[in-house]
Amino acid sequence: MNSFYGSDSPRHEEPWARFSSWLECVCVVTFDLELGQAIELVYPQDVKLTEKEKTSICYLSFPDSYSGCIGDTQFSFRLRQSVGRRVSRFREDVYNREAPPTLQTEASHFFGYVYFRQVKDVSVKRGYFQKSLVLVSRLPYTHLFHSLLQIVAPEFFEKLEPCLEAVCNGIDQWPPPVPGLTLNLPVMGVVLQVRIPSKTDKPGRSPVRQTARENLLPAPTLLPTIHELDLFKCFQSVLIHLQMFWELMLLGEPVVVMAPSPAISSETVLALVSSISPLKFCCDFRPYFTIHDNEFREFTTRTQAPPNVVLGVTNPFFIKTFQNWPHVVRLGEIKMAGDLPKQVKVKKLSKLKTLDTKPGIYTAFKTFLHKDKILIKRLLKGIQRKRPSEVQSAILRRHLLELTQSFIIPLERYMASLMPLQRSVTPWKTPPQVRPFSQDEFMSTLDHAGPQLTSVLKGDWMGLYRKFFRSPNFDGWYRHRHKEMTQKLESLHLEVICDADLMSWTKDKSEVEIVDLILKLKEKMNKARRQQLQMKDGVLEKLDAFLNSIMSSLPEDLQTVLSTLSTH
Repeated sequence: MNSFYGSDSPRHEEPWARFSSWLECVCVVTFDLELGQAIELVYPQDVKLTEKEKTSICYLSFPDSYSGCIGDTQFSFRLRQSVGRRVSRFREDVYNREAPPTLQTEASHFFGYVYFRQVKDVSVKRGYFQKSLVLVSRLPYTHLFHSLLQIVAPEFFEKLEPCLEAVCNGIDQWPPPVPGLTLNLPVMGVVLQVRIPSKTDKPGRSPVRQTARENLLPAPTLLPTIHELDLFKCFQSVLIHLQMFWELMLLGEPVVVMAPSPAISSETVLALVSSISPLKFCCDFRPYFTIHDNEFREFTTRTQAPPNVVLGVTNPFFIKTFQNWPHVVRLGEIKMAGDLPKQVKVKKLSKLKTLDTKPGIYTAFKTFLHKDKILIKRLLKGIQRKRPSEVQSAILRRHLLELTQSFIIPLERYMASLMPLQRSVTPWKTPPQVRPFSQDEFMSTLDHAGPQLTSVLKGDWMGLYRKFFRSPNFDGWYRHRHKEMTQKLESLHLEVICDADLMSWTKDKSEVEIVDLILKLKEKMNKARRQQLQMKDGVLEKLDAFLNSIMSSLPEDLQTVLSTLSTH
C-alpha cells in the first residue's frame, strides 16, 4: 500500500506531520476598529506565514461591504504562496503520483475555505460581531473542508480558542489522504467517512457508498464526494450557455465572474474550472478576488492583454476595471420565470459601462460547437418535474465529462502513437525519445479518428483544436503526458538492461569502460528511485547485485573511488 508513513513502524514524525498532510494551518480573522481585518490567531502556532500571505488571507476572508452578508456565509479563495516557501516535497510527490491531475496538491498556491459570521452584537462598538474561521490547505477538497467547517465553526464561535486547539489535535490523528483509500476522520464527536479519489478510478464513477466497518461509534457520516460541487445550483441561470462556458475554460480564456456574494462567486468559478475535468485546468483562477489582492495591478493592467485567469469578484467597482476583458459574466440573485430559473442573456461588451450593469454574459465569443439542445430541454424539464438537484448535477457532470473525453481521446490516441516501439529499447543504447508532436499530423487523423466517433455535437472541431494548441491547458496536458511517456521509456530501459547478460558484456571490456557503465547505471538507478518509476518487481535489486559483484572484481583503490562517488 502506498502511504506517507509505514503502517507498522512506530511514528517518528515531525510535529504536526499528519495535520499538515491535510491543512497548512487554521486562521481566525476578525474585524479590528483600528486595524480593519486582522488575524487574531493562527494554529498550529509555529506555522510561518509571510506578511504578504497574512494580508491576503485577511482581505480574502471577509466579504466586501457590497455583499451585505448577514448571518453565516461559506466561500472559498485561492492565493499565491510567497516565493521560497519550504514544503515536504516527498510527501506531496507520493500523493500527487496517485491522485487524479485535478486533485493534485498546489505547488505555488493555497486554497482558503472560509466560514464567516456577521451578527448583531450590542457589546461591540460597531454593533456587529464579525469573524471568519479559515482552513488553509494545498488540497482542492472543497466539499470536505466546507463540511468540516459546518461542524467546527458554530462550536468555535461559542467556545473560541480551546475548541480550535482540540480540533487541530484531532486532525493531527487523522490518517493521511492516500488516493484510493476510504478513511474515517473523527472530529468533535462526528466521524466523516470519505474516499480519496485515485488516478486509476474510472472517470464519472458513482458516488461513494457506506463501507461496513468494525461497529464504529458514532456511526460515520458519509460524504459522497470530497471535491465535487452542486453543478446544477451553480449553473442554473446559465444552462443555455453551458457550451460556451466549457469552450472558454478549455481554451483558458480570461473570464471575470461578477456575483452578488463571495459564496456565489467562488462556487461559480470552481464549477467553471471543474467543467473540463478530467483535463486539468492549467491557468490561474481566483474564486474570490478583491481590490486589495497582491495581484490586483498585475491582473488589471491595460498595457497588455488580460492574463489567462478566471476571477470571481463581488465589488461593482470591477465593472469599470475589467472593461477591456473579453468575457465578463454578471450574475444576479436567481429569478424565476414561471417555474424555471430566468436565463441570463449574451450581451455586447460595449453595454458594460455602468455600475448598475444588468446580469448577462458580456462577450463577443462565438462557440466552435453547436449547443446540445436535448441536454438543455432535459434539464429544464427536470426543474418542472422537481427532479432533485443532485440528479440534475449528475446529468450535467456526465454531459461535461463525455464532451471533454470526446475532445481528449483523439489527442491521447495520437500521443500514444508517438511512443517508440518496445523492441527499439535495447540495453546498450540510450533509450529512444518520444517523437515530437506535430499539429498538422494530428489534424490529419481527425477524419477517421476524431471526436465525431464519440460525440453527436456538430461544429468546427478543427478550429477548436487549433485554438486549444495555443492555450496553457494544452501545454500542461502535453508536458504531463510527455513526462509520463519518457519515464515509461526509462523504466523499460532498466528492465531490458536487467534482462541482458551484463557479466558476459564486461569480460572483454577495459576498466575504463566498466567504470563508465557502473557510474551511468548507478545514476540511472538513483534517478529511477527518486522518481519512483513503475517497473517489474526486483529490477533494481537485481541490478544492485550485479553492480556489487562487478565492483568487487575491481582493484581496491577503484572500489573506494566508486563508493565515494556513489554517495554524492
